[in-house]
Amino acid sequence: MRLRNVKNKESILANCPILITDPKSKKGLWQEEFGNNNPTYIEMGMGKGDFIIQNALTYPHINFIGIEKYDSVLAKAIGKVEYSIPNLRFVRMDALGIEDVFNHEIERIYLNFSDPWPKERHARRRLSSEEFLEKYENIFKNTKEIHQKTDNRNLFEFSIINYVNKGYKIIDISLDLHHSDRNDIIMSEYEKKFVKKNNIIYYIVVKK
Repeated sequence: MRLRNVKNKESILANCPILITDPKSKKGLWQEEFGNNNPTYIEMGMGKGDFIIQNALTYPHINFIGIEKYDSVLAKAIGKVEYSIPNLRFVRMDALGIEDVFNHEIERIYLNFSDPWPKERHARRRLSSEEFLEKYENIFKNTKEIHQKTDNRNLFEFSIINYVNKGYKIIDISLDLHHSDRNDIIMSEYEKKFVKKNNIIYYIVVKK
């Protein structure tokens, strides 16, 4: 993926009231950050923020945290927030450090169109790999729930195998999400592009 630079991105990030600049300092303290005891959901690799922002606006009694690695992408997401949303926070970090930021505080993880890392030697980098599922064990609170969407069939099949091997039960699954009878789909920016191209969107919810 080629990232376009965003003019004044440093200023945009520095002046965002919902961007957490030192997320490690919040480990174990996310309820205090939000000032409530509501469930906290995270999106790993939120991209330009369409999905996480709309969820925060739709579900005000849930805390949402969008995680993104790249400054330019994060700056574009920040540009879509016209006012401070009390139940939304952004975090700039690499997903590999997820255990350094959360300590049994998260009740749901969203994996939306994550990098499929198609080469087998890179399989460990996939966000649904055994290595990442081990990391998630240390950030989930009680219930462990993952929602995943992808247009990559190989990643989807790889993910299902790993979920089942780790003891997750499949709660919901669709092999063609946008030709189902659902009317509550909140889309990410990638999803909107893929739907326009008539790509099949695979969807799964797992829980344990």
